[in-house]
Amino acid sequence: MKKQITILLVTAITFSGLAQERKDKAAFRATVNDYYQQMKKAADSFNEEKKDVPKKFMMDQTGIDVPKSATEFKTVWAEKPISQGESSTCWSFSTTSFYESEIYRLTKQEIKLSEAYIVYWQYVEKAREFVRTRGKSAFDEGSETNAVINMMRKYGAVPENEYTGLKIGQPFHDHRKMIEEMKGYLQSVKKTDAWNEEEIVSTIKSILNYYMGTPPQEIGSGDVKITPQAYLANTCKLNPDDYVDFMSLMEAPYWTQAEYKATDNWWHSDDYYNVPLTDFVAIVKSAVKNGYSISVGGDVSESGINIYTGVMMIPSYDIPSQYIDENARELRFINGATTDDHAMHLMGYVEKPNGTWFLIKDSGSGGHNNVNSPGYFYMHEDYLKLKMMTLTLSKEAVKECIEKFPDKKLVKYVK
Repeated sequence: MKKQITILLVTAITFSGLAQERKDKAAFRATVNDYYQQMKKAADSFNEEKKDVPKKFMMDQTGIDVPKSATEFKTVWAEKPISQGESSTCWSFSTTSFYESEIYRLTKQEIKLSEAYIVYWQYVEKAREFVRTRGKSAFDEGSETNAVINMMRKYGAVPENEYTGLKIGQPFHDHRKMIEEMKGYLQSVKKTDAWNEEEIVSTIKSILNYYMGTPPQEIGSGDVKITPQAYLANTCKLNPDDYVDFMSLMEAPYWTQAEYKATDNWWHSDDYYNVPLTDFVAIVKSAVKNGYSISVGGDVSESGINIYTGVMMIPSYDIPSQYIDENARELRFINGATTDDHAMHLMGYVEKPNGTWFLIKDSGSGGHNNVNSPGYFYMHEDYLKLKMMTLTLSKEAVKECIEKFPDKKLVKYVK
């Protein structure tokens, strides 16, 4: 009995010693109950109310001779299509792409510019205008293609790698919360009649800095740094005075410069060269066939657009080709059938028996659905004629046309 007690005692002491020697640790780890998540997803899917996918009234383009790929077009050099994400900043993406092509045309440099840099300063200037007009000017995401050179004139330009406008790890631009916050703040300013410009602009900048990051005042590395203005002039070789804007609307006299009366023309630029429709179309054809590209703005909500084939054309059930004239164009702009809703980069052309087709580089989601050439549309000349409202291009491409204007005024830019 004593022997058994002794063995038990020794054993207990031994195990007690082992227990005392263990020093277990724990750490915080992300845990996901995969089986539960799969089960919940299946249960939710079963209980979810089944909704029909909305159908869109679309033109049947079967049997029509349309381009099948971007490779069919003769093009200028341009960067590959990128997405503007959840931001209504097509005006900056399309026109920045246009200026990248211009830099290559002028210097043979392949430079990717920052669209976000232009967008940032555009919001700052919109806030200033909102104060100046005591809340009467538009403050939203939209703008016009000539706004890009407007901002470049004052703030210069920077390459994409110097300012992306994205947070670390953020895959796409998303300005929804940012614009909501800025608009809410400005409406509170208007409501309280608190028009302190310095304070308002400072607050708008702080919101922009949080969502997009602070734009650089200098770019480069080490001791070799330059300002964005110097980068624009000395590296990019872009002169803001070398670019002009055209429209074709009956509401203003042809062969005069006039205001493009659209909400996104928030600073009421009246520098657009207004030309007859035949000249408007001729400008595009001549420019692109002579190696120039164009930033175009207009309407992309028509039933003749197929985002999967990339084709943009005007169906005869809308209006037959032979009836597309300045009256049909003006009517649609006045009654709202043509809206100023998107800007794109026109960068190539191909001739077919049924007319001229233009290659359109698109930053919106629509063009990225193109099965054969993601990021591109193929626009028939009739679509340009009826639905594209404005052009931004090199003055050199239209110098003979500009000479026809009896009075040419200096371009107004936001001060």
